[in-house]
Amino acid sequence: MASDLLNIGKSGALAARAALDVTGQNIANAGTAGYVRRTISQAEVTTTTALGMYNDISLSGVRITGIGRNADAFRQAEVRRTGADAARASAQVDGLTNADQALESSNLYPAITKFEANLAQLAGNPTDPAMRANTLASATTLAQSFNLASTSLAQVGAGLRADSADAVTQINTLATNLARLNVQISGDPNPETNQAGLLDQRDQILSQLSQFADVTTTFAPNQTVKVQLGGASGPVLVNGSSASAFAMQTAANGTISFTVGGATAALSGGSLAGKAQALTSVAANATQLDSLASALIGAANSAQAGGVALDGSAGQPLFSGTGAGSIAVALTSGSQLATAPAGAGANSRDAGNLTALQASLNSANLATGTDSLLFTSASAVQQATTTRDALKAIASNAQTSLDAQAGVNLDDEAANLLKYQQAFQASGKVMQVASTLFDSLLQIR
Repeated sequence: MASDLLNIGKSGALAARAALDVTGQNIANAGTAGYVRRTISQAEVTTTTALGMYNDISLSGVRITGIGRNADAFRQAEVRRTGADAARASAQVDGLTNADQALESSNLYPAITKFEANLAQLAGNPTDPAMRANTLASATTLAQSFNLASTSLAQVGAGLRADSADAVTQINTLATNLARLNVQISGDPNPETNQAGLLDQRDQILSQLSQFADVTTTFAPNQTVKVQLGGASGPVLVNGSSASAFAMQTAANGTISFTVGGATAALSGGSLAGKAQALTSVAANATQLDSLASALIGAANSAQAGGVALDGSAGQPLFSGTGAGSIAVALTSGSQLATAPAGAGANSRDAGNLTALQASLNSANLATGTDSLLFTSASAVQQATTTRDALKAIASNAQTSLDAQAGVNLDDEAANLLKYQQAFQASGKVMQVASTLFDSLLQIR
């Protein structure tokens, strides 16, 4: 009996010590990103013979069955899903904000209204050299504003594509690491002891991947994971030890799309999806900007062709170029503005052709079109910001729920330290009693 009591006490001490080790590990990693709280699993030691039995109750001590992770697969999946949505919205807002600032900083709308105002002033005194010079200067400012808006939008697009290319590289690196980790997990000879740390690494990689793209995960019984991008029907990025190549394609208008192993991946979450959406808006803004510039060029040059300059010569094109990026003033002097109708003599005060130019510009709706472009851009930023804030709140709640369930609570761990310390001391006392009993038995004569 003393021998059995000694073994029971020994098994209890070993279990309490292991529990103390796990508790210490939890406390040490309370601030470690991706760490999931661990608990020790114990089971009663059972015997198959009558030895050590009392009324069919096993009296053989305790054994450690493994170290468990306090992870909830559903909560983890929710954190990845909501995190991907929030990352998409944040990336989209950043891109749209930069595009809106590019348009606003060009001062395009003030430049258009200034040009139209100068034309109206010139109509009152079409032969005034100063007014002609001011009108030509405002036309130059307008062309430069178009140039600046076009260049700034192009820079925004280039920045989004560069960031996306970097994210593609990171996804491929994460996919390769995850495939290697799958091999380690499946080949672990002692999963009950070693697997917790490997699974923490696996889940951390999945969390990082979800910041770039929406991921769908399928876990095998051996805890390896298969990852698909772009939904449950999307192409497979990682399966076992294999990782497919993730790639980005750039269209002629600067928009981007993605493939996994050559198959199209339609991303709906993650920062890459947000950047792709922002690039679509940038491309639409650039197209509308080019249309406005083209309308200006067409209207002005058509009117110029129908009139004569101050010296009576035929009117020449006011603008060169074909779009916002290439538009420039072609005239070199205000005297070349064709304010008078065809057939008028030199120094004519007839502003008929200037009136025709104003009418042509009004028909092109330049000011209205520019205002609409700026309003649409600002509205898109506002709407996307509202959506982002809501999605960030949802993602934060999901993360808080996971942290409460899987994170380390130092108060709880401190209580566990005391509990397991007392259990260790009590098990030591059991062994001490067993030793005393054993010595007493030996002294019986």
